Amino acid sequence: MRIRKTASFAVLLVCAALAAVPFLWLVRSSLMRTDELFIFPPRILPEELLWQNYADVFDIIPFARYLFNTLLILIPVMIGVVLTSSMCGYAFARLRFRFRNAWFALILSTMMLPSAVTLIPTFIMWSELRAVNTFWPLILPAWFGGGAFNIFLMRQFFMNIPRDLDESAVIDGASFLQIYIRIMLPLVKPALTVVAFFTFMNVWNDFFGPLIFLNEDSKFTLALGLLQLKGMYATDWNLLMAGSAIMVLPAIAMFFAGQKYFIEGISLTGIKG
Repeated sequence: MRIRKTASFAVLLVCAALAAVPFLWLVRSSLMRTDELFIFPPRILPEELLWQNYADVFDIIPFARYLFNTLLILIPVMIGVVLTSSMCGYAFARLRFRFRNAWFALILSTMMLPSAVTLIPTFIMWSELRAVNTFWPLILPAWFGGGAFNIFLMRQFFMNIPRDLDESAVIDGASFLQIYIRIMLPLVKPALTVVAFFTFMNVWNDFFGPLIFLNEDSKFTLALGLLQLKGMYATDWNLLMAGSAIMVLPAIAMFFAGQKYFIEGISLTGIKG
């Protein structure tokens, strides 16, 4: 038994080390000169740690403006997705209404649609509404259900909660909304954390959406703004790596901050769902 545990630990340690290699390579590249990046055989460590690369990123692009734009989209999207997906999940899991299963199957079927299929109709719709080059196309969809996957995730979690809680609350005179807010939401914190984390990752790293709907540099997000570090004829790859390393840090910080709820949410949904 001890040998098996030791072997499992060793395998996990190797997998963790392999998973960390891309991030370590990113940090290593961000501290090098551009010409040093392409030396063959490649160097594991730079000759000199060029921390100035990180300062240069802030000098070349309006980092604060791009960060502000990203947060301006990120915060309302996270609120919208967490709120509406939990409401939809609660309705599909706990309420009785006609064609409930058919509606749920219809929502799940949207997951099979590639985003490229709906791209042109979506762009035409926002163009007709004169909302192109604004943040509305990137924010408003989050307030209409929160996405099929998030609804599915929340529904599975709500279904694991004993129905006795609902029935007791109904006997005490509580409405469905009061049950949802006061009883259900506190019990599904792990699932809410998972949905919030996935939403954060999707919005923070979203390059395609801002590229389609935003035209002015002053409205670019961080993911799109980093593209300015890529020149037409030459690219300062070390600065691009430094900018990418800066972008990764908030995601890592958020993961460690919500690690307890995140792992609990994933494991409970996977085991009992």
